[in-house]
Amino acid sequence: MVAWIKVSSSSQTILTTHQYVITNDSRISLSYNDHRSWYLHIREVKEDDRGWYICQVNTEPITSQSMYLQVLVPPKIMEDMTSNDVVVREMTDVTLHCRAVGYPEPYVMWRRGDGYDFIYNGEKVNVVDGEKLQFRKISRLHMGTYYCIAQNSILPPANKKISLIVHFPPILHVPNQLVGASLNQQVTLHCISEAYPKSINYWTRENGEMIMPESKYEVIYKHDMYTTNMIVNINAVSSSDFGTYTCVSINPLGNTDGVIKLYVMDDEIAQLNSTSTATKCRLDTLAASLLCILSEVYKITKRYLLTSTSH
Repeated sequence: MVAWIKVSSSSQTILTTHQYVITNDSRISLSYNDHRSWYLHIREVKEDDRGWYICQVNTEPITSQSMYLQVLVPPKIMEDMTSNDVVVREMTDVTLHCRAVGYPEPYVMWRRGDGYDFIYNGEKVNVVDGEKLQFRKISRLHMGTYYCIAQNSILPPANKKISLIVHFPPILHVPNQLVGASLNQQVTLHCISEAYPKSINYWTRENGEMIMPESKYEVIYKHDMYTTNMIVNINAVSSSDFGTYTCVSINPLGNTDGVIKLYVMDDEIAQLNSTSTATKCRLDTLAASLLCILSEVYKITKRYLLTSTSH
């Protein structure tokens, strides 16, 4: 008679004896061929089925053969031991954890969700090995999604996406603080805001009046993850448009602003001065006014030529 026995570290369990299945596990079945070949079948193998099995014949002495069943298990992320989405202030230390199980033991690594390289411990890397991803004095450049990936050559691999959000107050960069323009041309003013949570952004004139989109002003905000390009296009510049413009950025952590000076180009100075002189020269007759304007223009031109010669 032939019996199949499951051996564990603490006990032995008889599964079958001769033609009968003894165990209550419905996944176990038995087949044989002319009472010479005996087969133990296990359906829907589980990790607990891993271990030693003995085929035993009740001869005198007993004859037996042992075999080991290895159960391969694809990786699985342990949610209760793995980090969830994280929100931190800039310049703090952050550690993300990822724990995976499977057989063979899974290999764990980290990648950015966008696939780009990132700075880790002072080096540019694309992959970080291990169950921990540690950032010292984290910066906004680290913000994004990260994938914890576990694999052990048994498909499918496992992964979990973790969002890393870095909060910081607004910072403004003004590419050109002085912008020159001529009358009737279109001019563009540009500020770049960095902030998270995303900032509220707007423009004002020097009198504090907020610039609203209209036919005169085209106001554009282009948002990225934590960057906003603030753009104002001024159509058909007139003399009243010259002056100071302020870009403002505000979020719950603070606020800041940047200043841009829009000035008249050199070839417009004479025209503006002539206009100003015309205002002064409101005399009784048109002819007298023209003479006054010509006189002032002559003085300005002469002064400009003398200044240029001296340089």
